Amino acid sequence: MATETTHAEGVVEAGPGMPQLDFSTWGNQIFWLVIALIATYLILSRVALPRIGAVLAERSGTITNDIAAAEDLKVKAAEAEKAYDKALADARTEAQKIVAEAKAEIQKDLNAAIAKADDEIAAKSADSEKAITEIRASAMENVEKVAKDTAKEIVAALGGKADAKTVNAAVANRMKG
Repeated sequence: MATETTHAEGVVEAGPGMPQLDFSTWGNQIFWLVIALIATYLILSRVALPRIGAVLAERSGTITNDIAAAEDLKVKAAEAEKAYDKALADARTEAQKIVAEAKAEIQKDLNAAIAKADDEIAAKSADSEKAITEIRASAMENVEKVAKDTAKEIVAALGGKADAKTVNAAVANRMKG
């Protein structure tokens, strides 16, 4: 910034302006600019840029290693998935085999139980048929006996005489149909 001086007469004098624009100091300015640029270049090329390069190389190596590890893990995961699928298929096959064996055993037990029940039912049915036949025979005998006694009593009540042979023949004839 230029300095201004005001005199008593009202005249304003302007002093030198910005030192950077003063042509008399340009040589010194260019000299110090070159020194500062060389110092900055040397500091950056010898200290900062190697450190940055080392960090970038380390990061690149880490990324490469991580990608390789991820690929290895991906391959291992695919292998593990194949092993899992195989184990699952084997387990399903084994389960189906066990179910088939259990069904066969249950069917065998069921068939044996059904055969036993059929035998018991047939035996009870035969016993029942025998009992029914005996009951029918006994009932027929009782009906015949009651019919003979009743016929004798009815004939006697009507005032007639009936001998046993006639009553037996009449009841037998009637029982036949």
